[in-house]
Amino acid sequence: MNQIIKTSDGSHTIYVPEIDEHYHSVHGAVQESTVIFINSGFDFCKADPISILEVGFGTGLNALLTAIKSIEGTREVNYTSIENYPLDNKTISSLNYNEFAGENGREIFHLIHLSPWNTRVNICKNFNLHKMEADFTKEKLPGKYDLIYFDAFGPDKQPEMWTRKMFSGISDVTNKKGILVTYSAKGEVKRSLKACGFEVTLLPGPPGKRQMIRAVKI
Repeated sequence: MNQIIKTSDGSHTIYVPEIDEHYHSVHGAVQESTVIFINSGFDFCKADPISILEVGFGTGLNALLTAIKSIEGTREVNYTSIENYPLDNKTISSLNYNEFAGENGREIFHLIHLSPWNTRVNICKNFNLHKMEADFTKEKLPGKYDLIYFDAFGPDKQPEMWTRKMFSGISDVTNKKGILVTYSAKGEVKRSLKACGFEVTLLPGPPGKRQMIRAVKI
């Protein structure tokens, strides 16, 4: 059975005993998502409006942090997230991310999870969400994107998500100069991204992670 764990920054993550894996870094879930996906991805990408694809909806933390950022700014955010194994409502209601997301955090987190799957919904100012309940390895990805949040479980836990074929599919739906960010810095991931038309840069990772990848579609 999945277990809710408090990470070093006080925010929750989920531990999955079956694969011995956490949804986020035990060194800080909110901290990790902020460094990788917001600071290195959302803030770096200048597309306006911005179209985002997230691979691995998980707890909805990345969507929440992005929605909060969208309220602070003026550009419209169209956010598509694909997830094959949605969490149950009991688990979601136990997560404490609203405590790290300002005065609107609780309401927005609730709306993100309350919104129906496979339907585009306006969540809050400037933020539109489309949650896809589907298998990323089998689904033909819709649309074109300016920013990719690649947040699947690690290559050693879900190798089928990190193949060159999967990155080729992502490349096909990434706009020129579009950006992909992920916590992994493995050599095979870098080589696959380069082979699929991305220029890869290694950035300092969040606490507990020496490096991460930011890749730009050439």
